Amino acid sequence: MMYQAFLLTIPLLMVFQTSCINTSPLDSVKTIEQARAPKVSLSRLGELRNRAKFIGRSCKEVKDRYGQAEDGLYYLTTSTGVVYQTFCDMTTAGGGWTLVASVHEDNIYGKCTVGDRWTSQQGNNANWPQGEGNWANRKTFGTVEAATDDDFKNPGYYDIDAEDMSVWHVPNKTPFYHWNLAAIMRYHTERRFLHLYGGNLYYLFHRYPVEYNVGAHLSDNGPSIPIVYDLGDKESTKMFYSPNTRGETEGGFISFRAINHERAATAICSGVKPKGGNVEHYCIGGGGFFPEGNPLQCGDFTGFAWNGYGTHIGFSVSKQMLESAVLLFYR
Repeated sequence: MMYQAFLLTIPLLMVFQTSCINTSPLDSVKTIEQARAPKVSLSRLGELRNRAKFIGRSCKEVKDRYGQAEDGLYYLTTSTGVVYQTFCDMTTAGGGWTLVASVHEDNIYGKCTVGDRWTSQQGNNANWPQGEGNWANRKTFGTVEAATDDDFKNPGYYDIDAEDMSVWHVPNKTPFYHWNLAAIMRYHTERRFLHLYGGNLYYLFHRYPVEYNVGAHLSDNGPSIPIVYDLGDKESTKMFYSPNTRGETEGGFISFRAINHERAATAICSGVKPKGGNVEHYCIGGGGFFPEGNPLQCGDFTGFAWNGYGTHIGFSVSKQMLESAVLLFYR
């Protein structure tokens, strides 16, 4: 499929997306990876290569210092001199958003096996309460261009001193130059809440460890922060999740370290605030042990397919939600 043809379908697809929650905005494209990358001139390649000369610890620093206003891949440098490449959103709500991680479910049936980096890759085990522990360590993995094909975490996750977060839900295998248009949900915070928790998720999850038996549901949950939608709204967010959990969530928030009835901890509830203990059906990531239905709730997208893959009945989320990576940004 030609790239120009793909672009012509976008306006229609965006309208269709808002009118039918169970249909992907990209369903009329056979596979998103077939959409060709735009042709690039030699001078354009030179412009992209010159981005390596920018010096900044975050996309906001690059934007403010060098006047960069284009979304795309940039090079950043940590406080210790490590250089890495990531995606910068330079346009949303003033721009300057740095992609630091993505949570991607490559096999919902794997149940804490290889690839479940945000829970456990060594099985569902009460003796492994923190699982991989990647929410609160300095391990990095993946590549930015494959952030919707696999899990991703770069040094910015623990190095950047940020104030706010932005989150995009983007269909799997979408190339980075289509992320914004292909997303099924995008939002950001404006409360500067990260300053209260050390400046990033690394420090927040040290304060609120993601591990089994760390506390009880609701009373020991982490913070829930109001969000501003860039794509979507409170009601459409709840509709992406399972029908059986809509009564125990409140849309319009991002929530951290939510604990379920069986004392298993999840990491992030995207777009919602928990008001009950079935958080495994609408929160992602977690520790190394989920007791109920052992091991059916264990994995990066926890119990998202409890009543079948993408069935959107009972406790199963929509296929759109199940087949989208969750991209995490700082500013």
